[in-house]
Amino acid sequence: MDKKQTIQYWLESAEDDWKVSNHLFEKGDYPYSLFFGHLTIEKILKAIYVDRLNESPPYTHCLVFLAEKISLNLTMEQLELLETITDFNMEARYPDEKFSFKKRCTKDFSEKYLNDIQVFREWLLRLIQ
Repeated sequence: MDKKQTIQYWLESAEDDWKVSNHLFEKGDYPYSLFFGHLTIEKILKAIYVDRLNESPPYTHCLVFLAEKISLNLTMEQLELLETITDFNMEARYPDEKFSFKKRCTKDFSEKYLNDIQVFREWLLRLIQ
C-alpha cells in the first residue's frame, strides 16, 4: 500500500471500531465499548503517524507514546484522557483487571468517557483532513 492507502486503511478501521463501540454501548456492554473506543483513537493516531512521519506506526497500544511521536500539542487534560483511554485497552483484555474494570463501567461512567473519546476523535480527524 502507498501512503494514502495506508492512511485510509487506518481511518476506515478506526471508523469501523467507533461504530462497534457505539453498538456495544447500546447493548449495555460497557467495558468492551470503551475498549473499542481505545482502538478508535489508537488507529487515528496511527493514521496521523503515517501522514506525518512517512513510516509504519510502531506496534503499541500506548496512546501517549503515539501522540508524543507525532508531536501532538496536548493540554494536560488531553494527556490525562489518553492515559485513561490506554487503560481501557488493558483493563478490558486481561482477566486480573477485567473483573474490577467491569464493576466500574456503569452506564454513566462509560457514557462520560465515550463522549470524551468522541470529542478527541473529532479533534484528531480535523488534524489529518
